[in-house]
Amino acid sequence: MYIHEIKSWTDFTWNNEKLSPILAAVRYLQGRLLGRMESLGFDFTDQATLESLILDVVDTSRIEGEILNTEHVR
Repeated sequence: MYIHEIKSWTDFTWNNEKLSPILAAVRYLQGRLLGRMESLGFDFTDQATLESLILDVVDTSRIEGEILNTEHVR
């Protein structure tokens, strides 16, 4: 079943008290990662960004039931 097939899918809610600390921790780690990437140089940052985007496309497609070849996405 896809989310749009659930009758009340547009009534999405969340708990700020539970979600905010998790988002803050992720944002902190993201900042640390970006800082480390910047210290490694411009070329490495571009390559890491490209790899991240490729993995995002492949993983998203897998969730939707389609298996993509990483090399073809690249």
